[in-house]
Amino acid sequence: MANTMSEQELRERTRTLLAEVHPDKVDRVTFRGTQFDHGLAWVHFPEGHGGLGLTPNLQAIVNDEIRKNANTFYNDIELNPIGIGMGGPVVLTYGTEEMKKRLLRPMFTAEEIWCQLFSEPSAGSDVAGLSSRAVRDGDEWVVNGQKVWTTLAHISKWGMLVTRTDPDVPKHKGLSYFLLDMESPGVEVRPLYQITGEAEFNEIFLTDVRIPHDRMLGDEGNGWQVAITTLMNERTALGGGSGHRKAGPGATLEKLWNERDRGHLSSTAEAVMRDRITQLHIESELLRITGLRAKASQKAGGNPGPEGSVGKLAQSEIYKKTWEACLDVLGKDSLTFEAGYDLRRPGGEPRDAVGLAKYQFLRSRANSIEGGTSEVMRNILGERVLGLPGEPRVDKAVAWKDIPRSA
Repeated sequence: MANTMSEQELRERTRTLLAEVHPDKVDRVTFRGTQFDHGLAWVHFPEGHGGLGLTPNLQAIVNDEIRKNANTFYNDIELNPIGIGMGGPVVLTYGTEEMKKRLLRPMFTAEEIWCQLFSEPSAGSDVAGLSSRAVRDGDEWVVNGQKVWTTLAHISKWGMLVTRTDPDVPKHKGLSYFLLDMESPGVEVRPLYQITGEAEFNEIFLTDVRIPHDRMLGDEGNGWQVAITTLMNERTALGGGSGHRKAGPGATLEKLWNERDRGHLSSTAEAVMRDRITQLHIESELLRITGLRAKASQKAGGNPGPEGSVGKLAQSEIYKKTWEACLDVLGKDSLTFEAGYDLRRPGGEPRDAVGLAKYQFLRSRANSIEGGTSEVMRNILGERVLGLPGEPRVDKAVAWKDIPRSA
């Protein structure tokens, strides 16, 4: 049962934090580490693990108080998206006390970046069909295989790895979930360059990689359940909107509309564009408020269910439409991409509103793929939320090794 604390008490606790360490005066690690120690990192986590045992929606009060009293605000999703958005809840749910004490604080401070090792070239959207193998060798597991589309793997300390430990049972039952030290011998990270010219995604080759047995999350063969917990938190993290009324792509669109010369638009086209921007603002606000309502209804320390796919699906489509509208506001100026196409790793280069719009128009193509495609989200909503009949599955009771697959 969640603890109780009034909004005023929580705001006062946040002000105490700011009086002790202020984000405008100390480095990120110092501030975020102290925030964790005060229980204001994830307020719904237990005391001693970055939280106060409150309900998840109260985190917005902490964030609001910091924003009001500081110029510096660290966005969790920008700092360590895989770790804070997915790794934290999974470690809290399935990790040992030793894991929680070792992993959660440096995860929140972004001293240790996390990545997710699920997707494989041969499995596509069928995550449970993966073929990477882990074989037990005493107190260790030896892993061989390949992963793909792994965000931030090149700077990650930890990877959440799902691999097959039993090929003689149906595919969903033969999986196990490990925490992989990405600096282990046999882990090779190669860049995958996107349309933006950047390589935030990677492919990973695992060759005789040894993982201690005590880094398994959940029981052997229960990896699918742990993976589902990860994916549900991922979709909630991706689909919650900006969380702040004056943030996100909608804010960039309104800035461009208010500041740019609209001489390239006829009076009719300008009226149509104004209606389009208004509609996108309404949809973005609905997404933001829906995300807040979902957090308010979530039990303390609990994990989201399939309903998180609603926000993920909506955000993917709204973001794409909003960045497209930004380019239409720019007119002919949108036809050039100043950054060029030098192949590079993301460097967090600052961009003005025009540069951000051009970059995000290209980057947003991935929004409807990463974290589960929009088509997969619609299937989840249809089957697991609306209760519609599922698609036929002929491999449900077949051992993974007996399922026909391409070479």
